Amino acid sequence: MPFALTFHGAAGTVTGSCFRLDTPGGAILVDCGMFQGTKTIKELNYRPFPFDPTAMQAVLLTHAHIDHSGLLPKLTRSGFRGRIHATAGTADLLEFMLPDSGYIQETEVERLNHRNRQRGRAAVQPIYTQDDAIRSLRRLRRVDYDHWVAILPGLRARFWRAGHILGSASIEVEVAGESGEKPATILFSGDLGPGGKSFHADAEGPERPDWLVLETTYGDRDRADLDETARQSLLRDEVKAALAAGGTLVIPVFAVERTQELLYDLDRLFDTGQLPLVDVFLDSPLADAVTGVFRRHLGDLETEGDPFARTNFHHARSVSESQRLNTINGGAIIMAASGMCDAGRVRHHLKNRLWRPQDSVLLVGYQAPGTLGSLLQQGAPRVRIHGEEIQVRARIRSIDVYSGHADRSALLAWVAARQGVGRGLFLVHGEEEARASIRQALRERGWADDAVVLPALDDTADLTAARPRIRSAAPARLAPPALAGSDWHNRYAQALLSLRRALDTAPDDVARERILANVQAALGAGPSRGTPGGTRP
Repeated sequence: MPFALTFHGAAGTVTGSCFRLDTPGGAILVDCGMFQGTKTIKELNYRPFPFDPTAMQAVLLTHAHIDHSGLLPKLTRSGFRGRIHATAGTADLLEFMLPDSGYIQETEVERLNHRNRQRGRAAVQPIYTQDDAIRSLRRLRRVDYDHWVAILPGLRARFWRAGHILGSASIEVEVAGESGEKPATILFSGDLGPGGKSFHADAEGPERPDWLVLETTYGDRDRADLDETARQSLLRDEVKAALAAGGTLVIPVFAVERTQELLYDLDRLFDTGQLPLVDVFLDSPLADAVTGVFRRHLGDLETEGDPFARTNFHHARSVSESQRLNTINGGAIIMAASGMCDAGRVRHHLKNRLWRPQDSVLLVGYQAPGTLGSLLQQGAPRVRIHGEEIQVRARIRSIDVYSGHADRSALLAWVAARQGVGRGLFLVHGEEEARASIRQALRERGWADDAVVLPALDDTADLTAARPRIRSAAPARLAPPALAGSDWHNRYAQALLSLRRALDTAPDDVARERILANVQAALGAGPSRGTPGGTRP
């Protein structure tokens, strides 16, 4: 009977977490996340699953972030009829996050199809709808931390606190052996918190699993080890500088955890008089709803009082309320999703404010390659939003103290606390540099070369082996180079911006005609009518 682990996501990239575990008692998934980043990577979300959804008997969910949960509605729409096991915090978050994700799929496809009709292209269908998302919630089953849960015959799981976001967990899976053999254990780290967070205890986990699947999001970097006071001081300085510039501060936020941490810190800074009592507008219905979930779980969070109830905290719930924020000229903070600037209301605010030198944008989290947030972070002078070119004149700032992920040192410390593994370790959920950095660090700490593996997308590991043994999928769904960095869509947008800039700065129309003739020659299109060398009517 099979006993194998297949990496259907978060292999060579940070998003799309999805691991299929085949056991003698049946097949389950650990996470079923959406791919995020470049258009090439996101296109994977539209393809059929690389497995039979009807054959999956259960899903174990590490946490609610969309890159770990976002394809659950598609899974259920495709015939999955098992249970989705998650902590109470995760289940509460998903009640808002998955329907919101379905709404985003529908609205973005509606906008895309409008453009497709104008261009004579075929219409596309959303990955799933809001109704699909609501139906998928019926499959949720809540589990407690630190208790074994029977999942299938011969397979049980235990959820450990991961310290990443509300409800997040590392999941220990135990599979019964045959003929009296010792059960095998596989530990999925999920996303690990950095430790010392305002709301959560540090990540935990069992010792010496047979197999360990480890996230490596920040595997190649260490962040400044700041306590709560130092973190708040850093935020204070950024906000004061933005207000002193005379404009509005836009903070692209992740709806879950990052928003609530920022509100918590702003509450403390306002209370202590370190910041003037400016208006803070939370322009994200999802972040607003998630903040309500946090308020219901205040007893589970390591905080006193309710940091989310201030008279200068305002909620822009409707579209019209969001649009009215465009009239604010300065002296305010707008927090809008999404955190990577890839969707949602923040794109409208950026479109309205990036060209204003008095306004500021503060990036407060990981920016996946190819996203608008990543382009801004890299200093792009011009960007395209909703098909329009926008000059970037606003102050672009970035702080990396709100990450929900363990950095390199914290990851290595968490692995050390596991006291080794019996058979092997798989490095996932990280870009190649991050995974390679962790593997090298483990080698330097005495780990054998054949015990640490960097699986590729859809690779399968034989878990009956004494050491990791990998079988690669053929053909590959997406080659490794396409999983990293920007893609041709990004380069196409940049080429258009560069061409526009060259035409704008050319000394005269003759020079502009020459530029266009050169571009057409490079494309093999030949000279156009009216260009030098072309045929005039």
